[in-house]
Amino acid sequence: MTADGSDGWDDYARYYDWENARTIGARDVAFWQRLVSASPGPVIELGCGSGRVLIPVAKKTTSGFVFTGGRRKRNPRSCHLIGVDRSAPMLDIARRRAKRLRPAGRPVLIRGDIRALPIASASAALVMAPYGILQSLVRDVDLARALAEAARVLQSGGQFVVDLVPDLPRWTPYRGRVRLRGRGRPGTTVTLVESVRQDRRRGLTIFDEEFVERSVGRPNGRKATSTTRRFSLSFRTLPLAETRRRLVRAGFRIEAMLGGYRGEPWTAQSGTWLIAARKR
Repeated sequence: MTADGSDGWDDYARYYDWENARTIGARDVAFWQRLVSASPGPVIELGCGSGRVLIPVAKKTTSGFVFTGGRRKRNPRSCHLIGVDRSAPMLDIARRRAKRLRPAGRPVLIRGDIRALPIASASAALVMAPYGILQSLVRDVDLARALAEAARVLQSGGQFVVDLVPDLPRWTPYRGRVRLRGRGRPGTTVTLVESVRQDRRRGLTIFDEEFVERSVGRPNGRKATSTTRRFSLSFRTLPLAETRRRLVRAGFRIEAMLGGYRGEPWTAQSGTWLIAARKR
């Protein structure tokens, strides 16, 4: 594992959507669509990856139109979307998806580091950090930089919304478990064999991933093949109170805590932690 936990994401790009279609799916997308639709200005997504969230958000909020009661009306809140990710293979997928949108509705996709955003100061009304992206920052210094950068690019009073996966530290370690199996690319099947390790001292949950991709034999004599790709992904989960302190220290005021994508109130048992903060 690299010191900052950044390895694995390029390898994961090939299977990211395949796995997420079988886990979180699109159940968080409507939440981000509503948030972006209400934004008075440009929006930045940290760690946009393959565009799983960004592209459907762009499709709904940057087209210039909304659908109300089955009728198309001009969208007065159509806004500029920017996605930032450091993985070139992830962004390649996002760019292919973006090409399906009307040119005027395509988000800007930037290869960059969320710890040093290549974006002008005070240029965004909303920064969103979906689905645990901040938990991929495994060192204090990296989290501090990312929070400082989010504050820098936000306008005064701009909103920062963070989605955290709270249960990672509670995963029981295991080794070599078949977690998912299903169809992959045309003519292939994919099996995910996964191991989980916990580094309690550093607060890390480490997923050792093994994706086995098999093609089926064909009547024309084409032989079946099998390819195995192995990599690890590391995540750090801070206590909620500590995460809130970090946000305040970075210049944010906490506005709300939610326990789900439909606005459920937060409880200690919530399976999702959503923090809405505003730049002071």
